[in-house]
Amino acid sequence: MDDHKTDGGPRLGGRHVLTGPFGYTGSYLARLLLEAGAGEVRGLSGHGRPCLPGLEAVKTFPLDFSRPDDLAKAMEGTDVLYNTYWVRFNHRRFTHGEALRNTRLLFGAARRAGVGRIVHVSITNPSLDSPFEYFRGKAELERDLAGTGLSHAILRPAVLFGGRDILVNNIAWALRTFPVLGVFGRGDYGIRPIHVRDLACLMLEAGRGRTDSTLNAVGPERFTYRGLAVTLARILGLKRLILPCPAILGYAVGKAVGWLHRDIFITWPEVKGLMAGLLDTPEGTDEAPGRTRLTAWAERRRDDLGRVYASELARR
Repeated sequence: MDDHKTDGGPRLGGRHVLTGPFGYTGSYLARLLLEAGAGEVRGLSGHGRPCLPGLEAVKTFPLDFSRPDDLAKAMEGTDVLYNTYWVRFNHRRFTHGEALRNTRLLFGAARRAGVGRIVHVSITNPSLDSPFEYFRGKAELERDLAGTGLSHAILRPAVLFGGRDILVNNIAWALRTFPVLGVFGRGDYGIRPIHVRDLACLMLEAGRGRTDSTLNAVGPERFTYRGLAVTLARILGLKRLILPCPAILGYAVGKAVGWLHRDIFITWPEVKGLMAGLLDTPEGTDEAPGRTRLTAWAERRRDDLGRVYASELARR
């Protein structure tokens, strides 16, 4: 795990439930909940119980959306539900539409169970009018969560780094692998990465609250996409040509990389959303609750960052 200490604060007590307790963000949050003195930590997991040191105390229940009554039963007496469940892209094994329906079932089960508060992970710039299914679905869920009448907090991260991240690691991998890196278009669109443990800390603190809230969960550094690639190349000590290229050409190269690794490197909607600046916070928004600087983190990880390609499908 990445190196941080848990923030101080009163011991939590109570029952806390989270989706995906052994996944990327969930495993960080589960450890924080245990360290913060949660009376009981329950995990809703669709992937069994992987052997992750330090999480033996997490009581696991199936994240089975075909049995919403069982989900409600698993959440009875819960003080806070933390939801990170979603899918990155449409695939034959999962779709955004399915994730939308499932999350609505989860919210309904939480309401029937009398859950005290929901902390929900959304995305920067969700919009009911978005042409992108990912951002539109996230906006629908924010609306639906407010409609439950339950106390809630919504966190809106853009891109995560640290641990087993995908995007930053694979930019570093591409820099190590190829002498030239093409960026989609001019690469001048913004990106606001946050360390995964910083996001988990914000979720923990949001669970302590009582008022409804929405927060852009972003880190202290803002990059352009090209600037991020240039920064990583410098930190890794690599001399690389980083050039603008037609978006469709960059996408075709990314698709070929994914095919070679039996993965999906990037999707066309992700390219278009990235170029539309949707992984940045709105202009004039300077709040940055995340504390970890990507540049400092990458300096510490420079020897191993990007050494191995990170597969989204393998992680799932």
